[in-house]
Amino acid sequence: MSVTIGDKAPAFDLPTDGGGRLKLSDLKGKTVVLYFYPKDSTPGCTTEGNDFAALHDAFEKAGAVVLGASKDSVKRHDNFKAKQGFPFTLLSDEEGTLCEAYGVWVLKKNYGREYMGIERATFVIDAKGKIAHEWRKVRVKGHAQAVLEAVQSL
Repeated sequence: MSVTIGDKAPAFDLPTDGGGRLKLSDLKGKTVVLYFYPKDSTPGCTTEGNDFAALHDAFEKAGAVVLGASKDSVKRHDNFKAKQGFPFTLLSDEEGTLCEAYGVWVLKKNYGREYMGIERATFVIDAKGKIAHEWRKVRVKGHAQAVLEAVQSL
């Protein structure tokens, strides 16, 4: 399955860092930035998280909630968030249902090896629950700023 601009955002109810749970419906009426990343505590994912963290106040001012999502466990998320000081919630999608729903669990190729993994992607969900913007095969440099500009244009 996959989503594209204009689609209703797939619902979720997932565990979060800190032992909580979050449903998309809990955020009804808010703009949601949902970014998928491959793995906690890896260089690109750390840089991307720090970029979103650096712009967190601007996202809040624009009325947006930032959520990071990967297949890492809550415990790994807790460690990653504590080490990096991220001010936003990390969703634990260990079963991969969220990744499947958004079409980011894909066949990847690296150094001639093929494997299934998370494609770095970001979705902006508008206050009505529709996909307003999407980025796939994200390059980290400058990405968080581009997402912020898209959110500010809503």
